[in-house]
Amino acid sequence: MNIKKVLENLPGKSEIMQFHNIDIHPDKIRAVMINEIVPADPGQDFYGGGMTAYLETTIPLFQKAGACVDSMKDILDLGVYITNAVKVPKSEYAVSRDQIELSLPFLEEELSLFQDLKVIMLMGDVAKKAFNLISKKTTGKNAIPAISTYKMRNSEFYYKGIRLMPSYIMTGQNILIEKSKFQMAAEDIAKMLEIIQ
Repeated sequence: MNIKKVLENLPGKSEIMQFHNIDIHPDKIRAVMINEIVPADPGQDFYGGGMTAYLETTIPLFQKAGACVDSMKDILDLGVYITNAVKVPKSEYAVSRDQIELSLPFLEEELSLFQDLKVIMLMGDVAKKAFNLISKKTTGKNAIPAISTYKMRNSEFYYKGIRLMPSYIMTGQNILIEKSKFQMAAEDIAKMLEIIQ
């Protein structure tokens, strides 16, 4: 199944939306990691080919978590699919609720492709906000409380039987500088890998 072909046929698509042009086997995916937003250059996204800007931080996180990975293919082979909550590149410093809502139907459709999910990791505040909007629409309440990520790292949250794991943003050079967040994100990924094995 090609993710881009599925998503680009949905109503409401804008010309600047980016979808992963990747063929996957949805039945092999056990975890989805939701990053915040697509990069300005689609070639720097997770599936851009080679060592992209997004993979320059993602691969070290997985390696720190104990996974033997060197590419996006290796991560997919673990049963982990990575996507972005917002499908349109940033136009301002902060990501607005409108931007999140514009991309929400596409994120919902993307998540619905995976019927055997055990874990959804929410990598950063934008991912948490997006998932809470999905949850509120279907259950009437937020799936994740609005408190600091470090305060809820040892709590367990579920949505339709799927474990939700709030963590830290996984892209951008800041994650490599902020050693404590890098360490915590790697620990969260290790826990996710343990759950899906």
